[in-house]
Amino acid sequence: MGHPQGRTRSSSRRRTLRLALALLLLIGGTAAIVAAASATTGSKAATIKVGLITKDVTNPFFVKMKQGAKAQAKKLGAQLKYAAGKSSSDNASQITAIENMTTQGVKGILITVADAKAENAAIKKARKAGVLVIALDSPTNPKNATDALFATNNFNAGVLIGKYARAATKGKAVTIGMLDEHAGSSVGALRHNGFLKGFGIKSSSKLIACVGNGQGQTAPSQTAMENCLQKNPNINVVYTINEPSAAGAWNALKNAGKKQSGVTVVSVDGGCAGVRNVKAGIIDATSQQYPLKMAALGVKAVVTYAKTGKKAKGYTDTGVNLIAKKALTGVKSKTVAYGLRNCWG
Repeated sequence: MGHPQGRTRSSSRRRTLRLALALLLLIGGTAAIVAAASATTGSKAATIKVGLITKDVTNPFFVKMKQGAKAQAKKLGAQLKYAAGKSSSDNASQITAIENMTTQGVKGILITVADAKAENAAIKKARKAGVLVIALDSPTNPKNATDALFATNNFNAGVLIGKYARAATKGKAVTIGMLDEHAGSSVGALRHNGFLKGFGIKSSSKLIACVGNGQGQTAPSQTAMENCLQKNPNINVVYTINEPSAAGAWNALKNAGKKQSGVTVVSVDGGCAGVRNVKAGIIDATSQQYPLKMAALGVKAVVTYAKTGKKAKGYTDTGVNLIAKKALTGVKSKTVAYGLRNCWG
């Protein structure tokens, strides 16, 4: 017979080993769960959300801006959230989008504001919640309502086409029609005033026969131009807020038999359709800007902020070039070929 005491010690050791093994398995399992949870949290934290809000979804300028933001977000491993107004003057939809994106946890919002002031209160709340807000193309009033502005110098864009129109009509009697956006559009005011500066006149000038609201779109611009021609059929210089507006003005002028009789049409944007219209003689000159660059720089700035806490500040000029079919003395311009190589939409 064996010793009962020896058997008891042996059983006790086995129980101790089993308990130790169970404890190790428990600790290991818990560690694995913690590690898995940490990995999940880390993966969520790594997905930086960037918001983009444009004035509308149809304008080629904003279509290209969205493409640029989406491509840059994908490249940097971020998630793009997109919203837009129903029209260039739809402040309410933009305000709702700012609020929704802030709730959804975006680290930054890129916005082409419909109105220089209307969205400021919503932007202030977003910034207070730690969201970086960058205006693209259209500045707020005051400019420091947002953290930064990435945009064409829209005033200079207007100056360029104003100078071109002045040079193109040198020695001629001039009657001007102007197709703007809605009142309150900061980009509209900058381009309008820039044109006046470049042409060398003030807003009170008697050379201006008509100022209409074409809403930056083709059909309303055609109607606005028709109304201007009714007021004064002698209009021979037409400024337009953008190229869709210029296309509408062209339709009205063509229907009235005017464009071939020496009407100078100038615009701003530099989209592919617009540059092709310069080539065709529908638009005489346009100031080309670069929305894809604005959006890409904006997304990069938000990702940098999310990773480092460093905020973009102040104004970043994303460039502008005058595109003209016919170069004029004293007005620096690029060729249509250059415009087509660098156009968008």
